[in-house]
Amino acid sequence: MPKLKTRKAIAKRVKITGKGKVLRRRAGQNHFNAKESGKLIRKKRRDKVVEGVVAKNIKTDIVAGL
Repeated sequence: MPKLKTRKAIAKRVKITGKGKVLRRRAGQNHFNAKESGKLIRKKRRDKVVEGVVAKNIKTDIVAGL
């Protein structure tokens, strides 16, 4: 059986940690940030942990099981 290919569209957007957590980038960092508070801007720099069924779906979808 041949190797399974990785779905690059998902792989570029998320990171799987060593313990299996799924991390994603927070939205809204590109522009129009001057009107936001410094606390919110700093909060957006950190990655967000994806939880629940969504994380499970990402882990299964990252390998293209068509």
